[in-house]
Amino acid sequence: MPNPLWIAKCWKNAVLEQNEPCREFTPAPLRRVSLASGGVRGTIGNVPPRKPARARSDSEARADGRADARKSAAIFRRTRDAHRAEAAEDYVEAIAELIRVEGEARVMLLARVMGVSHVTVSRTLKRLTERGLVLSERHRPVTLTEAGQSLALRARERHDVVLAFLESLGVPREQALLDAEGIEHHVSEETIAGMKRRLAGG
Repeated sequence: MPNPLWIAKCWKNAVLEQNEPCREFTPAPLRRVSLASGGVRGTIGNVPPRKPARARSDSEARADGRADARKSAAIFRRTRDAHRAEAAEDYVEAIAELIRVEGEARVMLLARVMGVSHVTVSRTLKRLTERGLVLSERHRPVTLTEAGQSLALRARERHDVVLAFLESLGVPREQALLDAEGIEHHVSEETIAGMKRRLAGG
């Protein structure tokens, strides 16, 4: 049976080198390979031997583990902070919207908008008052402080950007409205800026 390597060489000579006559040839011998307990040693042809991978030391493994733990802790810490800020942003945004539409924001109206009891609203307003975001007195409308107004404006802007971005992806408006309420509290300023650039065509 003809040597397969000779057939390939013959085809190359005949097709690629203008029908040069076929001449059988003997391929160069492979260099001897020795086996050892640590793996294959030596070379095959001109391929250099592979260097064994250096095993990581225990100290390096521990350092990598600590770095991963710090990254994970930072992610969860940011998520907890976002959850704490979420209620404040939702409330000041709702108060600002009620004042714009109804002319005032009262506890019962706020409870209806937020879908909670008036007791829950009263407790939340107490915390927001302590943070200097709202002014709330018994039997009087709820108002926003300067800090509360600033927070409401930022929350509304983030909401509008996220909503517009989701709609630009083809998300139906009703679904985009629901999703934007959750997303807007958990995206960074860098992400909001990226959304704005994409909406502007950048």
